[in-house]
Amino acid sequence: MVTRSSSRRRRRGAAIAVTTVAALALSACGGGDGGGDAPADLTDKNVGAMAEYAVGEQFRATEPLSFSILYSDHEFYPSQDDWLLWTELEKRTNVTFDPVMVPRSDYEEKRSLVIGAGDAPMIIPKTYPGQEEPFVASGAILPVSDYLHLMPNFQAKVQEWGLEAHLDTLRQADGKFYLLPGLHEDVWQDYTLAMRTDVLAELGLQAPTTWDEVRDVLAAIKQAYPDSYPLSDREEGKILLNMVGMTFGTRAGTDWGYQNATWDTEAGEFVFTGTMPEYKAMIEYLNSLVADGLLDPETFTQDNDTAIQKLATDRAFAISTNAQLLVNDLRPAIEGVPGATMQKITLPAGPAGNVINSESQLENGIMINADAVESENFVAMMQFIDWLWYSDEGQEFAKWGVEGVTYTTGADGTRVLADDVDYVGLNPDASKHLQKDFGFSGGVFAYGGSTDLLQSTFSEEELQFQALMEQKDKLPLPPPFPFTEAEREQATLNESALTDYVAQMTLQFILGQPPLSEWDAYVAELEGKGMGTYMDLVRTAHERYVAENG
Repeated sequence: MVTRSSSRRRRRGAAIAVTTVAALALSACGGGDGGGDAPADLTDKNVGAMAEYAVGEQFRATEPLSFSILYSDHEFYPSQDDWLLWTELEKRTNVTFDPVMVPRSDYEEKRSLVIGAGDAPMIIPKTYPGQEEPFVASGAILPVSDYLHLMPNFQAKVQEWGLEAHLDTLRQADGKFYLLPGLHEDVWQDYTLAMRTDVLAELGLQAPTTWDEVRDVLAAIKQAYPDSYPLSDREEGKILLNMVGMTFGTRAGTDWGYQNATWDTEAGEFVFTGTMPEYKAMIEYLNSLVADGLLDPETFTQDNDTAIQKLATDRAFAISTNAQLLVNDLRPAIEGVPGATMQKITLPAGPAGNVINSESQLENGIMINADAVESENFVAMMQFIDWLWYSDEGQEFAKWGVEGVTYTTGADGTRVLADDVDYVGLNPDASKHLQKDFGFSGGVFAYGGSTDLLQSTFSEEELQFQALMEQKDKLPLPPPFPFTEAEREQATLNESALTDYVAQMTLQFILGQPPLSEWDAYVAELEGKGMGTYMDLVRTAHERYVAENG
């Protein structure tokens, strides 16, 4: 729960003059917050809050406060009590955390359990857009859009970066949204395939730029290394499905982007994702890779360490990655292979074109326990969240740490890691690590922000990769289809069964068990599981949204 030190004086009735951005419209197109219950009365909820808090102001609670938080503990940099992150955060803000530590691999399951049991901490980060929806109807999480007036930095970035339409995709039928997303200035794509570039050079191959070329390159590697599966992936193939699905014109990868409803631009309506011709084409492509021995069938069941270790023994030569994983895990795994090198390739283009999603401007974000609004420290908590996750100063702190200790800033404003600190291979011989030894640049706090901040820790190699990503076409945002409470309850009855069956059959079709000749039977089974009912709900909700908002 949100607490304050019992020895601190109570400060009721302080006037909270929160500076907001003039003429900022964060409400739905129809105006206001779209109806629903009025936000809570914040009288006597401002203990510890700053009387004057605005963009550019350092938040500092007027008395020591502690906020409970659900913390996703990363195996690469497990939390340490003596991290500089914690001591410096308390020094600057007068705030400490009361964390509920959860291993990263168990985070989503634990999050659902504690929210369902009513035992959730007040701050629930690492929640991706859409993951908040199951908790809305129960009233367990806060309609955060009611309290944006307490968050001047959040508001300013939404306005400056033109993210109002992105926020509309988060709104429920009451016109409110229940997730504070991470905000990026620009669209960006990190995930792609990494390939053993020494093997490409050995075989006279160019890095592929389309999925057809990926097939050709994998086939050439298979011919040279017949005992291998050239592509063996991690995360149970979900990242691979996400990337291929996006470039084939659909959505795929349970927990990595799959949604049961996809907007069909040509048809001008929502269609069921798992039965789209594009979804079937994606499956056909991946099935052909498995059938030809180019994609490891263990991709969909093996753990991540097993997938990575196959790179070190010439059993695999390609794997999905992001920039951090490439440096922290993949390259160290192949250090024992003479002459081995590994590099990200440009995200391959597919039948949908040379595209990436515009949705990447919204990053994982924060849910707030609905009980938080009853705390006397609620206003202070929202100001603190606004500063740490959304202010320029807070974002730089979470990413880079403390100037003069973990980094320095040049006359031109360029940030440089201290000589004895490494991060993503920028100082590979350093004795300390920004994440492991100090706690900065961790996934719970350091995400979102300006493109300058995002790219400030990129190597020249990654900057070149991002320059290629910037040339890709950006897919348009899908329109909203916010459910009413009754619709959400009905949709929930269908969604889990539909999602689980699509995931199950996607894997089986890819592995050829059953063959794709049984596609019609699969579609019929989905109809029996309520696909039609679910899509009727989606289309009705979308049509209502259009009628109400234009």
